[in-house]
Amino acid sequence: MDCISGRFTYPGPMHLLDQLRAFSRIAADTGDLAAIEKFLPRDATTNPSIVLNTVTQNPYFLKNILTFYEGLGLEQIMDRLVVKMGVEILKIIPGRVSTEVDAHLSFDAAATVDRAQTLADLYRAKGISRQSILIKIAATWEGIRAARALEEGGIHCNMTLIFSLEQAVACAEAGATLISPFVGRILDWYQLNNPEILADHFDPGVESVRKIFAYYKKWGYKTEIMAASFRNVDEILALAGCDLLTINPKFLGELAQMEGAVEDKMGALDRDIPGQKLQLREPDFRLLLNENRMAEEKLSEGIRLFCRDIRRLRELVGARL
Repeated sequence: MDCISGRFTYPGPMHLLDQLRAFSRIAADTGDLAAIEKFLPRDATTNPSIVLNTVTQNPYFLKNILTFYEGLGLEQIMDRLVVKMGVEILKIIPGRVSTEVDAHLSFDAAATVDRAQTLADLYRAKGISRQSILIKIAATWEGIRAARALEEGGIHCNMTLIFSLEQAVACAEAGATLISPFVGRILDWYQLNNPEILADHFDPGVESVRKIFAYYKKWGYKTEIMAASFRNVDEILALAGCDLLTINPKFLGELAQMEGAVEDKMGALDRDIPGQKLQLREPDFRLLLNENRMAEEKLSEGIRLFCRDIRRLRELVGARL
């Protein structure tokens, strides 16, 4: 039996997904309960796009929420909707579920703290401990300040939309439990804006995670790294050994069917990287992020897309109230 996932394995060649579990904790990047039951990840992650997709494909999910919480306002329903999804996921997985704060609050630290506390309280009312949830927050300066306050209060955070070392360092300095660097979205940017850098199969998204991983290990940060947003299974396998990998059902399915050998790529990294430890005050953080065109553009785009899907979800819920 696999000691990480609890799955039984049979004699013969192990598929890549089962081998991958020996090096990294696997999270499912989906709200599809059937897929979660099929692939048995340890953790699961959600975001506004995933919630919108789930509600659109399963109208009974929203109908049950509206019936149970009849009389509540739109924002109260929205909070209970994302918590209900997390509760259902936690009935299947043994680890943690990530639930995202409204992306419209990405530049308001105080409002982010208030909303995160509301979500944590709703989970607690359902009998879910804080150890089983991660509150997802965009890694803006304000989001990172909110994470520091939340972590000090015992609410654990997953800092999302990580595209640069500077963001990763600021999150670790704030004591965030986990960060989610977006591998595929970095590759997308370079394919559009600087394709010549991709020669010889170089993947800047993979390299970004490796750089963060080596930096964290060199300086002894406890913040975990969960690589996210993959475009192909090669990116996933190139990051075997990362603390966590959050993978969508399509690639989970491919890995579960593929045979071969998985190597601990991250364990083999040179952790004695050159350079001094970064000291990031707010002006330093903002300047470095501004100087990194890719990171600045992808962070802004990610927040816009999450805000768009939250608005769509709010319209959908509002129309049913």
